Formats: sequence, C-alpha cells, structure tokens
Amino acid sequence: MSSYKELLAQIEMLKQQAESQRKTEISQVVADIRAKMQEYGISLSDLGSTGRSSRSKGTTVAAKYRHPKTGDTWTGRGKMPKWLQGEVNTGKRKEDFLIA
Repeated sequence: MSSYKELLAQIEMLKQQAESQRKTEISQVVADIRAKMQEYGISLSDLGSTGRSSRSKGTTVAAKYRHPKTGDTWTGRGKMPKWLQGEVNTGKRKEDFLIA
C-alpha cells in the first residue's frame, strides 16, 4: 500500500501528464480546424465571430431607482448609492424608489 506522500506525488505527476496531453490534443484540434477552414475557404466572420468577445463593454443601463426630490438615479447595479442607503436606513424600502 502506498503512503499518503507517495499518493500525492502520483496525483501531481498525473495532473502534469493530463495537462500535457490536453495541450497536445488542443494543438492537434486547432491545426485540424485551421486546415478545414483553409480547405473550404471559411473565415471567422463565416462562423459568426469577429474575433472579439461578444460582450459589449461600457454599455449603459437604464436607471431603475430615482430619488423623488433630487432626481438622483441608480441602475440597481453595483454598490447602493448613499442617498438610497440613507433612505433605507430611515425605514423606507428600496422598492419605494423604483421608476415606474
């Protein structure tokens, strides 16, 4: 029977072997995909990809909450603004400030 340290060493060795095999297989798959794309004249745009993340950065989101007196707004994302924290701390509910 193997000791605990021996088993840990075997686990580490297997992890390294698995990662090496994964990299080898990925490079083979990528090479195959590139060859097929070249053979059939397929581009990234044909695949519906621009090569960039499909998630837009910096998009604005409509305000969800508004302070009735000051007109300050909050989208409901990120840290709650101080004006709303103050109102919630005085016993009002966040939902009371929802924009209809």
